Parts: sequence; structure tokens; C-alpha cells
Amino acid sequence: MRPTLHHVRDATVYLILGLRTALPALLGMCLLPYALFLLVVLVVLLPWLPFLVRPMRALANAERRRAGRALGREIPEPYPELRGTSVERSVALLRSASTWRDAAWMAAHGVTGLTMGALAIALVPGTLYALSMPLWWWAAPEGSVSAFVPLDGWPKALTLPLAQAGLNTAVLVWFIPRCAHWQARLAEVLLRPTRRISLSERVEQLTETRAEALEAHGAELRRIERDLHDGTQAQLVAVALRLGLADRRFDADPAAARTLFLEAREGVEDALAQLRSVIRGIYPPILSDRGLGGAVRALAAAQPIPVTLDLPDADPRAPAAVEAAAYFVVAESLTNIAKHSGASHAWISVRRDGPVLRLTARDDGKGGADPARGSGLAGIRRRVAALDGTTSLDSPDGEGTTLTVELPCGS
Repeated sequence: MRPTLHHVRDATVYLILGLRTALPALLGMCLLPYALFLLVVLVVLLPWLPFLVRPMRALANAERRRAGRALGREIPEPYPELRGTSVERSVALLRSASTWRDAAWMAAHGVTGLTMGALAIALVPGTLYALSMPLWWWAAPEGSVSAFVPLDGWPKALTLPLAQAGLNTAVLVWFIPRCAHWQARLAEVLLRPTRRISLSERVEQLTETRAEALEAHGAELRRIERDLHDGTQAQLVAVALRLGLADRRFDADPAAARTLFLEAREGVEDALAQLRSVIRGIYPPILSDRGLGGAVRALAAAQPIPVTLDLPDADPRAPAAVEAAAYFVVAESLTNIAKHSGASHAWISVRRDGPVLRLTARDDGKGGADPARGSGLAGIRRRVAALDGTTSLDSPDGEGTTLTVELPCGS
């Protein structure tokens, strides 16, 4: 019984609160034809259309939030970003299905929301009125009715008000919750993005992701080129010079030539070490040997501050590209923590959640991290976006930094 009463209470409150958007929607719908007429007649108002639709969109957004809470799922906004001159944006608004769907919702909600809200308001006092009528019907003005029947005697006064109260209660218990659900569903159907808008947003997202992937790829190629040019190539040039000098001095001064040969050998070893470092930057061999968990443990062991790890014991291997991105995210995060955060402790979590690999890097440092100021965070975001992943940063001043990355890795 108690869950039913709670359900009736919530539905009644929902419909009553719907009046806050139903009344403006009805008023706006009444004014909308005049606004459209003015827009047709007075072309000069066309550039102002983006400002005129703001109240309608604000009202629709309020209803999206309200209906989303009632349905238990978010109703996203379907509005694409407007670009161009004011006239171009106005034309785009007139051609947008979202504008006309908002107007359709205003018309439907203005009528149905007002009716349902008024019904929800009237039922509870109406029921109490009917229950109390047998106590004072004799003092009521002549012609008073109950259950649409005039009260002219005790039999009717004792039965009809109770029947009306029972009918009101049935409407409260059965019909009002359904009205609340229908009102929320109406908002969801008319105010959610259409399939075309969703596909358009997805195309824009993929376009942006592809651009970031190309940017990340170009940055990686430039880094490899810089490492090879400034490191390995320079060492090999020095080796070639020493070998050339050694060849010239070999007959005249074998001891000096031998010294040059030894220096050249050291240069070759240095070049090999730098080349191995470049190779590790492309795809760390430790990932192939020990997996992501072992690679993260090796990274944590090399840090100057304590690092607490939360790693799975035996999760299935993710694709190589995902593991490599995760490894570099952890490596860059630990580098940022050690260099910029002033932290005394760090925490790294790597967990597989279905088709998503979730990484969390947290520290107890000074916070205030900003990707716009560099520190490798922009590079992390680009690398993650290249795999259609997401990056979330929470870094309030004085409260440490938490970086959360989600990478899709299949089921």
C-alpha cells in the first residue's frame, strides 16, 4: 500500500509541477503564429531569430531535465552549433527539425500539460470535498450535485459523494501516474535528438577524432624524427668521424687509433641504447613480454614517489593499440605527477569494465592542472581521442588531480 501511495504522490507532484512549463508553453504557442507572421512579413527580424528562439529552447531544456529525472534517463539536447552570419544562423534554425519539434512540443504540452496539471490539482481537494459532503449537504445551496447528480435527500447524500470519492481515488491511483508517464514520454519523443541529428553529431565527432588522430600521429612522427636526428644520427656521425680519424692514424700512431676505435665502439653502444629507447617509444617491448599490468608495475617502480597500484590479476589482453595507448597514458601521467604536481603519493588504477578499459591516475599534489598550459595532458587527450576514447580531468586547486581515461577495447 505504501509504495502505491508514494507512486500516486510522485505522479501528482510531477503533473502539478508540469504547469510551470505547460502554461508558458501554451502562452508561447499562442504567440508563436504571430511571431511567425511577423517573421514572414518583416524580413528585417530574420537576423534576430537566434535570439527569439532562446526562450523556447530554455523552456524545452527545463522540460528535458524534468522528464529525464522522471524517466531515469537523460534526454540530450538536439541543437547543433550554429555558424555563420546572423541570417545564415536564422535560416539554419528555420530548416532545423529541432526548432519545429520544440514548437510541436509547446503546442502539445501547452494543452495536455495544463489539462493534466489542473486535474492533478483538483482531485485531492475534490476527494476530500466528496467525503465531507454527507456531513453538511443539508446546508448546501439548493441544486448541489455529487457524481453529476443533484442531492435532494439523505440516500443520495450518503451514497453519491462516497461514489465520487471512490472514482476520484481510482483516477488518482490508476490514471494520474499514467498521465505523468505519458507527459514525460511526450517530452522524450518530441525533444530528444532525431536519428538524423544523432548521426550528424556522430559524424562530427568522428571527424574531430580523425583530425586529432592525424595530429597525434604527426606529433609522434616528429618526435621519432627528432629523437633519431638529435640522438642516434648524431652518435653515428660521431662514430664515422672517429673511425675516419682512426683509419688515418693507424699506421703512424696505432695507440691513438686504438683509442679512437674504443671511443667509436662506445659511440655505437650509445647509439644502440638511444635506438632501443626510440623503439620503446613506438611500442614498448615490455608490453609484449609482461602485458599491461607488468608494464605499469615497472613504470611505478621507477618513480621517485610511492605509487599504489590497483591492477587486475588476470584480465584478458586488450588490443595492442589500446595497451600501447594505456601504457603511454600511465607513463605520461606519472611523469606529470613527478614533475609538476608536488605530490607525495600517487595512485594508478587499471580496470577492464566490459568493452571499456578504464584508467585512473590520482595524486595528492597541489592540483590546478590545465591542459592548455601543456604538461602532456593535451597529448594524452589526443592519443586517447585517436582510439575514440574519453578523457576526464578533475584538478581543483590544493586538492590533487584525478585523470580518468576510458578506452574502448571490444567485448
